[in-house]
Amino acid sequence: MRAARMYGYHEPLRLEEIPVPTPEPDEVLVKVSAAGMCRSDYQLIEGYFEQAAPLEFPAVPGHEVAGRVAATGSAVPRSAGLSEGDQVVVNPGWGDGTCRQCHEGNEQLCTGSGGWIGFGPPGGFADYVAVPRRHLIRVPGGDQKAEHLAPLTDAGLTPYRGVKKLRAGGKLGPGRTVVVAGIGGLGSYAVQYAKLLGGGATVVAFSRTDEKLALARRNGADHTVNTRDLKPGQVQDELEALTGRRTVDAILDCAGAPASITLDFEILAAEGVVVSVGLMGTKVEVPLNVIVGTELSYFGSFWGNYNDLTEVLALAAAGRIQHSVTTVTFEDINDNLQALARGDVVGRQAIVFA
Repeated sequence: MRAARMYGYHEPLRLEEIPVPTPEPDEVLVKVSAAGMCRSDYQLIEGYFEQAAPLEFPAVPGHEVAGRVAATGSAVPRSAGLSEGDQVVVNPGWGDGTCRQCHEGNEQLCTGSGGWIGFGPPGGFADYVAVPRRHLIRVPGGDQKAEHLAPLTDAGLTPYRGVKKLRAGGKLGPGRTVVVAGIGGLGSYAVQYAKLLGGGATVVAFSRTDEKLALARRNGADHTVNTRDLKPGQVQDELEALTGRRTVDAILDCAGAPASITLDFEILAAEGVVVSVGLMGTKVEVPLNVIVGTELSYFGSFWGNYNDLTEVLALAAAGRIQHSVTTVTFEDINDNLQALARGDVVGRQAIVFA
């Protein structure tokens, strides 16, 4: 089969022919139909995750995977409900099932020996991948485009969990304003969730690119602000002109850049909340006196769990999610990773396999 493999950090992927994996008794062999391309794939190659998830080389990246069942291991029971040809997606968080986080259903936060597909276990930048049966989800509601399904496992999943945190904290609803900061792969879905789950909250999208802001408007944003070269006071001027307020109640930060987080805390109203789902920087500085004095909150939200993903898939099956996906070829994988690094991609890219 074809596979794009890493042989070291800071090196292009090598496109090679390698043997098709043989599934273990509890595994399912998946014929990959599409694999989403995430900025995290580029960051993985550049060593951003080297400390958190050190790799053994050669390694196959690719953590957004949709495909079809090609074969099942000998110990996969009929009760698993998986048959050859079924359309499936891979739940990316592979916990070991033993720690408290796993028992609570948050395997993506496993503190034991778990991991994530494409960050150690061979990923979806290949024709086939072997997946433990419990990490597969059969796609509901009939066949869908694989290039739409694959990005749902991260780009569509991660902001969904973040918006749920905002809703659970009571920061959405009528009279509230929520900002989605960063309209990349995650942000294009985040705007939609803010409208779907926001209970009437006003949704404002922030980006440094007009083309991405146009996508946010198509996906339901009430207002948009191009923050490029704007100081916090100027951003507040824009907010006041658009919403009548200089502050906002909630921010879902899909960028994760230090400058973005700094701006978030400059525009939060009292009792406001920032939920970070993006990862670009490594450290941020936040104003302690303001956090304490106005009771601000700052949450991390990492990926999503199995149940979160089933909810996202159900929304997609019901036609409640719009996709902004560009299909690309396996052969151009390295060029497209560089496009991600430059920020040239609007929405998501997905490799489609024959």
